[in-house]
This record gives sequence, structure tokens and C-alpha cells, in this order.
Amino acid sequence: MSGPAPVLTYVYAVAPPAPVVRRLLPGLTGVGGRPVTLLHAPGDDPGPVAFVISDVPRPEWDEEALRARFEDLRWLEEAARSHHRVIEALAAHTTVLPLRMATLYEDHAGALNALRAQAQDFATLLARLSGHTEYGVKLYVRPAPPPDAGAAPADTSPGRAYLQARRTQRSSHEEHYRQAALATERVVAVARRFTADRVRHPAQSGPLVAASAEENVLNDAYLVPDAHAEEFRSALAGATHGLPGIRLEVTGPWAPYSFAAPAPPPPEP
Repeated sequence: MSGPAPVLTYVYAVAPPAPVVRRLLPGLTGVGGRPVTLLHAPGDDPGPVAFVISDVPRPEWDEEALRARFEDLRWLEEAARSHHRVIEALAAHTTVLPLRMATLYEDHAGALNALRAQAQDFATLLARLSGHTEYGVKLYVRPAPPPDAGAAPADTSPGRAYLQARRTQRSSHEEHYRQAALATERVVAVARRFTADRVRHPAQSGPLVAASAEENVLNDAYLVPDAHAEEFRSALAGATHGLPGIRLEVTGPWAPYSFAAPAPPPPEP
């Protein structure tokens, strides 16, 4: 007679073991349609933090299987969406610390050991992030217009007309970047008035950005107190007025993905 199928422990987030979390979990499904439960220290005192988990089939989630599955874009998108849905459902009602997709432990005991080892750091972060939400702020530069060959005088030689058009395009391109630098200064100055923290992410690149014909020059995440969220969005809306060639994009509210990592330990003396 065979025993139960082997599983791994998949962790979505750190959350307080509060009644609101316990009420939400029975209605959630995680990666692969698996039930979502709460894992915390046993006994009457579960402590200040818990892991939000699913038990997932080991053959589908072990290291070898993940190497192959991460090449499957359809599977990867669905898994990422499932991971994100669990976190966002919780974040709508309580403070959570989102963990990276495919955070896995051998079993509940291994996950509990990790939870105990970082419990104080997790609790400190949850307290710091309580009443705050993440917003994304991006700036894009539109491409300079192509050279206008018809703008040169009729008696200008083709070579001179081409060089003049190229100089005009280069000047327009440089002006767009000056506008982008000014927009960045304005956005950062405005955001600083309403936010508790900022994380600078690398500017986005790749096929999707290239297809839009715009260049991403700012890709920030801001931790915004919920009491100032509307002021933050309203103030940012006017930060790029009068700057042609610039597009501002504000996204959120999000769970605090960019601020969920514990602070690094102090350096050794």
C-alpha cells in the first residue's frame, strides 16, 4: 500500500495569524489550484507572524521540474498570476510581506524553522508597513520625430539637406532627454512630500518596451501612507505638465513587493 504523494511547502507571503486572515484563506486557491492554509508555531501562542502556504506535488515543483517549467511561458504566467492573486487578496484586508514566486521548503518543519529564524525581522517589517501601500511611478520619453527632408530650402543640395535634418533630429532628441531629467526631478520632489520610502528599480527594457517606441527612464516604487494616497496621486498628476515628449504612469495600489525584504544586517566591526 503506497503512502501519500510527496509534497513540498510553497510559501506565498508572511502575514499576521489574525482572524481576518483565517477567514480569507478557505476561499483562496493558490498555484495549481491548491488550497491555501496558514503555517505558524504550534500551541496557543502562534507568535506575531505566520507563513501563508500551499502543499504542492513534489514531482511538479522540485528543482528539476522547475528548470523545465520556467521555459514554459504559459505555465509561468499562470503560476505568477496565481501567486499574485493570493497576495493581493490578503493585502486588501491586512498587511503582508510578499515572497518571491516558487519560495519552497522541503516540508512544514523546514518552513517553520525558517519562520522562527526570521520571526522578529518579519514582525518589525509588518509593523513598519502597516497602513502603507506600494505605488509604481514610471516616466517614458517619446522618440524624437524623424528628419523632415522637405523642410530644407529647395536649392539645398541633398547632402546638406540630410545633414541639416539629422542635426534637427539630434537637437530634438537631446531636448526630450532634458525634459526627462526635469520631469524626474519634479516627480521625485513631489513624491518625497507624501511617501515613507522609495526603491529605484532598473529602467525597463526588452521587446515589450521596444514595441511601444518609448524609452523608460524612471522606474520607481514608493511606499505611501494610506492617509496620503489620494494627495500623492493628485500631486503627481501635475508634475509633468508643460513637458512635451514625456509620459507619466502611476500604478497601484500594490502589496509592498519592493519593501518586503528585511534590512541587511550591519557590517561586521
